[in-house]
Amino acid sequence: MAHAIGSLLRLARAGWVMAREGLVTAMAPPDPPAIGRLALAMAKLVEREDAVGTSRGQRASRALNRLGPSYVKLGQFLATRPDVVGRAMADDLEALQDRVEPFDHDTAEAIVARALGKPLSELFVEFGQPVAAASIAQVHKARVKARDGMIRDVAVKVLRPDVEARFRRDLDAFYLAARLIESVVPATRRLRLVAVVDTLARSVRLEMDLRLEAAAISELAENSKDDPDFRLPKVDWERTQRGVLTLEWIDGIKLSDRAGLAAAGHDLKRLGRIVMQSFLRHAMRDGFFHADMHQGNLFVMPSGDLVAVDLGITGRLDPNERRFLAEILYGFIIRDYRRVAQVHFDAGYVPAHQEVEVFAQALRAVGEPLRDRPPAEISMAGLLGQLFEYTDVFDMKTQPRLILLQKTMVVVEGVGRTLDPDLDMWTVSEPVVREWVEANLGPGARIADVGQSAGALGRLALAVPRLVERFELASAGLAKWAEVGVRLDAETVEAIAAAEARRDRPQRLATWIAAASLAAIACVMMFS
Repeated sequence: MAHAIGSLLRLARAGWVMAREGLVTAMAPPDPPAIGRLALAMAKLVEREDAVGTSRGQRASRALNRLGPSYVKLGQFLATRPDVVGRAMADDLEALQDRVEPFDHDTAEAIVARALGKPLSELFVEFGQPVAAASIAQVHKARVKARDGMIRDVAVKVLRPDVEARFRRDLDAFYLAARLIESVVPATRRLRLVAVVDTLARSVRLEMDLRLEAAAISELAENSKDDPDFRLPKVDWERTQRGVLTLEWIDGIKLSDRAGLAAAGHDLKRLGRIVMQSFLRHAMRDGFFHADMHQGNLFVMPSGDLVAVDLGITGRLDPNERRFLAEILYGFIIRDYRRVAQVHFDAGYVPAHQEVEVFAQALRAVGEPLRDRPPAEISMAGLLGQLFEYTDVFDMKTQPRLILLQKTMVVVEGVGRTLDPDLDMWTVSEPVVREWVEANLGPGARIADVGQSAGALGRLALAVPRLVERFELASAGLAKWAEVGVRLDAETVEAIAAAEARRDRPQRLATWIAAASLAAIACVMMFS
C-alpha cells in the first residue's frame, strides 16, 4: 500500500511540474474532449507566466530537468518513439540534454576505489576533475601506468551515487501511469505503453552496469575490426567494474567542430560518407549498432579514422528484421509497392485481416513523391518514418527495434548532411546494401540456408527420444489430473481468498487516486 501511494505522489508531483512549466498546455490537441478541456483549464491556472512564448521543446527541457535524471532519460527515450508521443513532440525531445551538475570529486574517488577494490594510488597515476556529467554517470580524465611501463591517458566513467534507487522508484511510477492510461483508454493499448516502460527499464538496467557498456564496445570493435576508417576506444578491463568504466582517452576532434575539422585538413565529404556507411554496416551486416551516434559521440583522429564513444544505448536487429529492412528499401528503389506490402504481411507486421492491395496503395503514396526529387533530398530515415505513420491506419503493432533504427538513422543522416549538405544517401548506401543483399538473398545464401535447415533437422532427430519420453510422462500426469482433479484443502482456499482481498483493496484505491493525480497530464497525452 505504501509503495503504491509513493508512486502516486511522485506522479502527482510530475503532473504539477509539467503543468507549472507549461508543458501540459503546450501538448494540447486542437479539439480535446470535455475531460481534456477540464484538465487544460486546471493546468492553465498553475502555469508560470514566463512559460508563455517559449517553445514546446524549451518547456519540455525545463520540466524534465526539474523532475530529475529519470525524467530526462524518459524524455530522451521517448524521442526515439514518435509512435507514442507524435513526431512533432519526438523532434522537440531530440534536443533534450542532461543538465546535471557533477558530483564532488572526493565522492567519485571513493566510488572508484570501492568498485575496483584497491586504493586509487595503486590504480591511477593521476585522477583528474570531471570533464562531463550526465544523468547516470560522469567522466573523469585520468592517467595510468600500463603493463609495458608507458603512462597513458584514460577516460573513467563513474556511476552517480544512489542513481539506481532513484531510477527504480521513478520507474515504478512510470509503470503505474502506463497501466492507468491503458485501462482508461483502450485505444492506447495498441501502443503497448507498459511494454514501452519495460524497454526503458531494460535500457536503464543495462546502462547502470558499466561492464555491459564495455562489452558493447568490445563487441562492436570486434565486428568492425576490418572496416575502413572506423574504430572504437580500447577497454581497460583491469579498471572496469559494474560502477566504473575505463577506456582509452580519445584525443580527437569532435564531429560537431566543422571549423576545427577543416583547419586540420580533414575531408568533410569523406567523413559524411564514413558515418553513413559505418552505421549501415553495423545495422545490416551485424545486427548490432550504436543507437546514439550524434556528433558529440563521434571523434576524428589525426589519421582520419572515425572513433565512436558512449555506447550506453545500442540497437539490435535479428536476421528477419535485417531482411525486412533490405527488401523494403530495395522495393522502393524499383517501385514495386506490391512487393513491399507483401514483405510487411510476410513479416507479420500488418495483421492478416488487412488487404495487401490497399496497403500497397498507401505505400505508393509514400514512394511516388520521391520519384522526381534529387537524390540528395531523399531521406531513408524519412521514408521509414512515413511507413511507421501507417501503424494506426492498418492496426499494426509498433516494432520498437525498427523504430529505434529509424530514429538512429535520422540522427546519422543529420550528421552526414551537416558535413556534406549534398550527401546522396542512396549512392553512399548502395555498396553496403548491395553487399548485404548478395550475401543474404543470393544463391550462396540459399545454400547456407539449406545447410542450416539440415543441421536443425539433425538436432531434432537426436532429440526425438527425449521428447517422446517427456510426452509420455506429461500424458500420464494429465490423465491422473483428469481422473481425480486438483484439490485444495479449506485452509489453502481461505488463505488465497484473504490474499486476493488484501491485494485488491490497495489496487482499487490506487487506481482512483491515480486517476485524479494524472488528470492534468494523462488526458492531454491520450487525445493528442
